[in-house]
Amino acid sequence: MQQFRRIKRNIDGVLLLDKPLGISSNQALQVVKRLYQAAKAGHTGSLDPLASGLLPICLGEATKFSHFLLDADKSYRALVTLGSTTTTGDAEGEVLERLPVTTTLEELEAALKKMVGDILQVPPMYSALKHGGKALYEYARDGVEIAREPRPVTIHAITLERFDGEQFEMVVSCSKGTYIRTLAEDIGKSLGCGAHLGGLRRLTTAHFNLQDAVTIEQLDQMSLEQRDEVLLGADAAIEDLPQVIIDADSTFYLLRGQEVWKSGLSIDGLFRLYSAQGVFLGIGEQTSRGSIAPKRLLRQAG
Repeated sequence: MQQFRRIKRNIDGVLLLDKPLGISSNQALQVVKRLYQAAKAGHTGSLDPLASGLLPICLGEATKFSHFLLDADKSYRALVTLGSTTTTGDAEGEVLERLPVTTTLEELEAALKKMVGDILQVPPMYSALKHGGKALYEYARDGVEIAREPRPVTIHAITLERFDGEQFEMVVSCSKGTYIRTLAEDIGKSLGCGAHLGGLRRLTTAHFNLQDAVTIEQLDQMSLEQRDEVLLGADAAIEDLPQVIIDADSTFYLLRGQEVWKSGLSIDGLFRLYSAQGVFLGIGEQTSRGSIAPKRLLRQAG
């Protein structure tokens, strides 16, 4: 009996997904890929199964620009439980130690203030960081501890939302590579009572906001056409880059990998390229000669 094979679509764009609790970022990605019947897809920065919130997913040609979102600043709402540490730094792990909590609001605010700025973090063992080609969490599950070097990260701001004496909620704005679990543990350490992360929700990635995201349940109820309508353009991930429009002749040559000239251009770094008709072509960079060199072009641009 011949097996039915689903035809994959060359669909391009960025989906803002509100990832639910209980599944990995890759599992969420596979669901989205199936719902869109997409030939190619990738996410832009993992969220643990115990974390929910904004997970931008790039489809098709948009995957060429996903690294811009991986490197972007992010913000989170975090629930932190004082008085106990766990093996994983979050509520999923086994409790290692319990200590009495006598923290006052003033002490907590002072501890949070100390965390803002450029700090060093030791990545947790329960993370996807690789060592010898294997994720750290794989070693951790086998009871093996790997020495980790502290890494520099930047905490742009921490806002205390709620504190009941044993748990508090904070909104954290931070650079890429920040582990909120580690931040929670470090806050607990500085207060002398220990802490672990009780819950986490990602609110923003770069210029994207959770309030604009859709859930898997919402996607599931949509027709394929409706799903396509909620997709942002393939250039959505890089809308912070300057924009340059080139004429038809330049578009023709650029799409064949050639450098093109545009008078009066003076831009440092990468920029978005569009045809005169407003079609997104990809990203380019100005050469020392003043011409435009293509850096990453869309497959079917033009």
